[in-house]
Formats: sequence, C-alpha cells, structure tokens
Amino acid sequence: MMPSSLNAIVPMACVAAAALAAMIAEAFREPGERMPIGPLGLIGLAGAAIATVALWHHNVTSFGVVSADKFGLFVTGILIVIGVLSLAVSAPTIERERLPQGEYYALMLFALAGMMLMATATDLLVIFLALEVLSLAVYVLTGIRRDSPVATEAAFKYFLLGAFASAFFLYGIAFTYGLTGSTRLDRVGSLIAAQAMSPTPMQLVAVGLLMIGFAFKVSAVPFHMWTPDAYEGAPPAVTGFMSTGVKAAAFAAFFRVFLAAFDPMHASWAPIVWVIAAATMIVGTVVGVAQSSVKRMLAYSSIAHGGYLLVALVSANDAAKGAVLFYLLAYAVTNIGAFGVIALMENPGAGQPNDRVKDFAGLWNERPGLAALMTIFLLSLGGFPPMAGFIAKWYVFSAAVKAGYTGLAIVGVLTSVISVFFYLRIIVMMYMTPSDAPARFPSVPKTAGAALVASAILIFYLGILPATVLDWAVASIASIF
Repeated sequence: MMPSSLNAIVPMACVAAAALAAMIAEAFREPGERMPIGPLGLIGLAGAAIATVALWHHNVTSFGVVSADKFGLFVTGILIVIGVLSLAVSAPTIERERLPQGEYYALMLFALAGMMLMATATDLLVIFLALEVLSLAVYVLTGIRRDSPVATEAAFKYFLLGAFASAFFLYGIAFTYGLTGSTRLDRVGSLIAAQAMSPTPMQLVAVGLLMIGFAFKVSAVPFHMWTPDAYEGAPPAVTGFMSTGVKAAAFAAFFRVFLAAFDPMHASWAPIVWVIAAATMIVGTVVGVAQSSVKRMLAYSSIAHGGYLLVALVSANDAAKGAVLFYLLAYAVTNIGAFGVIALMENPGAGQPNDRVKDFAGLWNERPGLAALMTIFLLSLGGFPPMAGFIAKWYVFSAAVKAGYTGLAIVGVLTSVISVFFYLRIIVMMYMTPSDAPARFPSVPKTAGAALVASAILIFYLGILPATVLDWAVASIASIF
C-alpha cells in the first residue's frame, strides 16, 4: 500500500517516470533505429489519468505543499488531454524534420509534470519551482530545430524574457514572505485577511510583482512580446502544446493564488487586472487581424483568449470560477487541433512550410478532411455555436455581467466579433480560393488524424452537452474557493 502522504503526487510521478523512460530508450537507441518512444509517454499519461480519477473524491495532500483537490485534479485532467493530443500530432513533425524523438518526448513529458505540479501546488515556492521546470523544458522545445535561425532566435527571446519575468515573480514571493512570514497560500491568505481593511504599500508591491510573473506566462499585455516569435519559431506541435498547457497551468496557479491567498485584496488588484484584460483582448484581436502568418495570427488569438480568461479572474464570482476551467478545456482541444492541422500541412522537404494564410488556398480540393477539421477548430476559436468556444465565451461574459463588469463583457464581445474576420479569412482560402500549386500537402498519418478527429468530437460535445463538464468544474472550484 502506497503511503497516503505520497498520493497527491502520483499523477505527476507517472508522467515524470515516462519522461525518464523516454530518455533511457533514446540512450539505448541505435543511430537510425526506429523505436516507439512516443507510446511510453501515452502509458505514463494513462497512469496519470487513472490516478486522477482514483483521487477525485479524496482531498489528499503531499508534503503539505501539494494538494490533490478537485480543482488541481480537474486541471491535471485537462493537461492529460493536452499531453495525449500533443504526443499524437508530434510524430509527423519528428519524422519529417528528423528531430531527436527521445529528447523531444522527454522534454514534453517533463514540462507536463511541471504543469501538473504548478496546478496542484499550495505554496508559492513550489509554484515557482514548477514554473521553472515547465519553462526550461518549453524553452528547449521552442528551439529544438537547431538548424533553424528563426527557432534559435525565438527560444533565445523566450528564455531572456522568461528569466526576467521569473525574477519579478521571485521578488513577489520574497515580499510576500517578508510581510506574512510564510509562503503557504492558506497562511498568507489568513494574514492578508486580517489586514485587508487597509492594504499597505508593501502588500500592493508584492501583489504587483506576482501579477507580472503570471501575466508573462499567460501572454497578457504588455507582457506578451515573446508570444508571436516563440509561436512562429517552434514546431507547430510544440506551439499547440505550449499555447494550451502553459496557459492552463499558469491560470490554475494564477486563480489559486489571487482568489485564495489575495482574495481579501480583490478591491485593490481587480481594477489593474480589468485594464490588463481589456488591453489584452484589444491588442490580441487588432494586431491579429493584420497577420499574414497563420502561426502568428493564432499567437495573437491566444493572447486575446488569455484576456477572456482574465475577465473571469476579475469577476471572481462562482459562475466565473467554474467558467474558467470549462474555458481552459474548450480552448485546449480547439487550439491543439488548429496547430495540429498546421503541423500536418508542413512539407519542409519540399520547401513548403505552408504556414501563411495564402498557403491554405485550395486545401478543400486536395485534403477535404483536413479542411473540414480546420474549419471546426477555427469556428470554435471564433465563438460560433454549437462549438465549445461559443459556450465557453458565453459562460465567461455572462459571469462578468452578473458581477457588475458589463463594460468589460462588452469589450470581450466586440473583440470576439472582430476576431471572426481572421478566422473566416482562412476558411475562405480553403474553400473559395483555387490553388495554383497542386500536391503541396503531405499525407495525413492515421494516429495524428485520429487525434484531430477526437478534438473535433470533443468540441461538439462541449458545445452541445456542456452541463456535465461544467458541473465538474463548479464542483472543482467549490473545493478550494
């Protein structure tokens, strides 16, 4: 029988063990030998999924700083879905570009383990440790195409700005410890609550520094500068992974810290987050309209979606807290699907990256299945019913109206409407613009195609029958807030 003190870390331990197995397998692989290393990751994620389900009704804690409450387990479930889909769509990219598969899979799995730790940590120092574990792995994944100057530049920018943001976050932890004598969120929250009637300047500084660290990870304006370059330089499968996994883990920690420990200071930090959310939605949408690269367009789309999630953080009512988990799941399956299509369209051997808007011309005639799937993903990102994206935005904006933030909800609705332009532009290219260069796209592997179909099915399920998942999300939030 496993000691109960270790139960909370079992899901991430399964993923970390799979990462170690991938490293060992790569070490013993002969040059040129085809070894099924990817399935090792799927086995680890299956073990994590079983452990997550088994822990669902047991609010257990490991070492006093990792809590397997329903909130953390729900986000862990989202991360498992992200991991499975990302591993499935990565194989074509690894084969075409001859990437070191053991290193690739190990880094992705270590990043997932860090994300799971970040989602379940209840101590600021452990959150910082998890943040660095996932960040270092994602930095390397961004520049894993070592012969690409664009990838190297993107990884370097991401690393430098990430280190800068980590310093802010660490200073925020130091100020918090200096004020409260603890980094445990429950103790910080109780001490902050005792002084909430008159927040001191030092408390505001601590909250501001922590906010900068989280804002960088969720690509909030004005800390979003790294996002378009990193998304463009990384392989599309990696971009889909980090645009969803990093955002899910960061928002989980963001909500846990600000709505648990610093909720007594909500009146002090909410106006600042209101401005950041509005600016993030506006900048992400307006600049996205001008992009000709689909990867950069989806990068600015990701920034805008981060703004929608910040709307839920500002609202901070029960409806918003449940909506944010539903939104993270809907966004995850949608965005991984979109970047998965881009990954399958890449044809570097023929000198065709196929990542510009014009490169989608005629896709319906040559790859109708791929065009149909991309249409589903884009319509969901745009918020069209009956897709998951529509329901997710509906929950967030209605929660904002209930909380009295009608102006912020209006900004969200208007930017969402404007964003429809750059999603429909790609759809028009696929269906209504003839291609002058036939046979540009490689064949679609069965595993990756099945992953995209599964994403599309989840999108329709979440859009048509959202009640069950939303009930789980609300129950998850109720476990800690």
